[in-house]
Amino acid sequence: KKILHYHRIPVPRFQVVPKSRTLRRKPAALEYPLIVKSLYEEASLGIAEASVVTNDEKLVERVAFMHDKIGTDAILEQFIDGRELYVGVIGNRRLRVLPPLELNIGNLRSDAPRIATRRVKWNLAYQVRREVTLEPVKDLPPEVARTLLQVTKRAYRLLGLSGYARMDFRLGADNRPYFLEANPNPDIAHDAEFAEAAGLDGLDYPALLDRVLRVGLAPR
Repeated sequence: KKILHYHRIPVPRFQVVPKSRTLRRKPAALEYPLIVKSLYEEASLGIAEASVVTNDEKLVERVAFMHDKIGTDAILEQFIDGRELYVGVIGNRRLRVLPPLELNIGNLRSDAPRIATRRVKWNLAYQVRREVTLEPVKDLPPEVARTLLQVTKRAYRLLGLSGYARMDFRLGADNRPYFLEANPNPDIAHDAEFAEAAGLDGLDYPALLDRVLRVGLAPR
């Protein structure tokens, strides 16, 4: 996030709260709502509806949960309430950007935040009940689609990634794609979003694995 912010790529404002520090109130540089996440963990470990907080009491409670139950430093991030997009990339120097996918939760309570919680990602019964789907992005204005493509490539290169990766974004109310994180080793199972996006781009599953292997063996 620091690297990309330096290079003028929009990222949500954030602040790290290490385990050695007890948080008592919202940092002055941030505004509610905030989302509290682990600084290190992956696969949405520790992320639930309670991760999105709107007051000091809930913020302090969630940071303590991250420190004590998950066991890591916490990162407080400005919550961008918008569409969540995933963009896959394959390549070292020459990059192939896959069609972006969007996380949709069709049956969500009106007061629940639209986020990829642990249950949204891994609980099949919950996915069925809440109508969780990953679908090709629709209705993006052409200029936004171009910006998303350009930012994806820039971020991939600025972070020194190679082989393949998935970049996660949120579209803000201003239609700007805000970079959330880079996944340098995303799930490439046949039913995961990376393989789904590759299929939309004309790469069936064997062809995708072949491409990943070839890129991995190529000189960097």
